[in-house]
Amino acid sequence: MEHAQPPKPRRDGRTALLDAALKVIRRQGYAGTTVDDLCREAGVTKGAFFHHFASKEALAVAAAGHWSETTGGFFTAAPYHDHPDPLDRVLGYIDFRRAILQGEVPDFTCLVGTMVQETYSTAPAIRDASAASITGHAATLVPDITAAMAERGLRGGWTAESLALHMQAVLQGAFILAKATGDAAIAAASVDHLRRYVELLFKTP
Repeated sequence: MEHAQPPKPRRDGRTALLDAALKVIRRQGYAGTTVDDLCREAGVTKGAFFHHFASKEALAVAAAGHWSETTGGFFTAAPYHDHPDPLDRVLGYIDFRRAILQGEVPDFTCLVGTMVQETYSTAPAIRDASAASITGHAATLVPDITAAMAERGLRGGWTAESLALHMQAVLQGAFILAKATGDAAIAAASVDHLRRYVELLFKTP
């Protein structure tokens, strides 16, 4: 007699809608995504949508936080943290970002980067939630950059925080180029340039 498989845990409607937002908005954009699209992807009714969220904008704000939580765990478990040298961890982060440029363009581009490009002047709540997500991720790089600067005695007109944000600017720009061309290779080339820049900045061989 075969053992019965335990049932898979069911997502609640709110989580299903947030997961749907991560997928659909990256594929269609914020403006191009309707409540019906989100409900269809999540497998819930429109009534369920409005039970959890007052509007599409409210869902987008929550989705930015959900994106941070989801990707935060992903990056926390990434192998670049294992390097003993902090600069190797910084360069390993860049290498990891390049390695995950896989699949179709919506599969590797950024939800909050997509949303803020469309809504920065029309939906301040989405803009602020997106900014918090991007800057929050950048902040996770600051300790390693700070340690690498200290080990190499680097001082200048820049800070660990500014470099961490610049790295995000390059990555977001790489995503835009990938969207414009439909090609991940152009994004990978931008990430390669970013690695070379950081190597030069820290004067590594």
